[in-house]
Amino acid sequence: MAFLALDNLSKRFGTQTAVDGLSLGVEKGEFISLLGPSGCGKTTTLQMIAGFVEPSSGAIRLEGEDLLAVKPAKRGLGIVFQSYALFPHMTATENVAFGLEMQGIAAAERARRVADALELVGLGAFAARYPRQLSGGQQQRVALARALVIRPRILLLDEPLSNLDAKLREEMQIELRQIQRTVGTTTILVTHDQAEAMALSDRVVVMNKGRAEQIATPLEAYEHPATAFVASFLGKTNLVNGVAVRPERIAFAAAGLVGTVRTRIFQGNHWLYQVDTASGLVTVIRQNTGDAMPEEGAAVHLVWEARA
Repeated sequence: MAFLALDNLSKRFGTQTAVDGLSLGVEKGEFISLLGPSGCGKTTTLQMIAGFVEPSSGAIRLEGEDLLAVKPAKRGLGIVFQSYALFPHMTATENVAFGLEMQGIAAAERARRVADALELVGLGAFAARYPRQLSGGQQQRVALARALVIRPRILLLDEPLSNLDAKLREEMQIELRQIQRTVGTTTILVTHDQAEAMALSDRVVVMNKGRAEQIATPLEAYEHPATAFVASFLGKTNLVNGVAVRPERIAFAAAGLVGTVRTRIFQGNHWLYQVDTASGLVTVIRQNTGDAMPEEGAAVHLVWEARA
């Protein structure tokens, strides 16, 4: 039996179906990402697990227990929102301690657990600071510590890194994964960022129009997409005569598919090309090895292995 089970879960708002018959089993300690574009149903799914939205049909079970019969505050879930939702008049320590106070945890135990949680997220030295005195990344760590300190059965993350700049977001992805592995908390992340989902997750649930198009490991979904939508949503891809070929699998050669370079963009560690061919526009990614690369307007030949 799965630790968390979503069984044929659906949610309708009037005539609009937000989630359509989603079934998913999550194992204890697993990191799952609900991935998809805006309006695909991923946030609604998370809100049904949290208890903020009532399903139209289907079931949610946690360790065999009917979660729909349990009030949101009693479900034992930790939640981190996109907006952090910190109390501005409370220090980092007070913010993290809030949930424990609501649980009636004794002061000494509360202080120990709060200190441990702040150390876990690297904020032990910032315990007395207020949210306005913290950077965006530090505020996000406080929100994460507040969610983890109650020792939740499941950690729910709703686009938690989307307000951070690109460099800090990448750093926080690494930290979040390390923290999750250290603590071992079963985690469900909602994101529209493919790179984030692939970097963090044990498995991804690629959603489109309320349905799960594929549930797989990041590598499996990337290498063997179940549908054209998954192939196009997970990174760049080329759909050529019914075959999906990833841009990094295509090379320039002396013979092959004839084309003309339309665009060449330097992106530091790699080059991004768009090549006009008889089969349509093909995207090519080549690592920057320091060698000379075809210029815009150049005639080229494209090749890839059959297994690609």
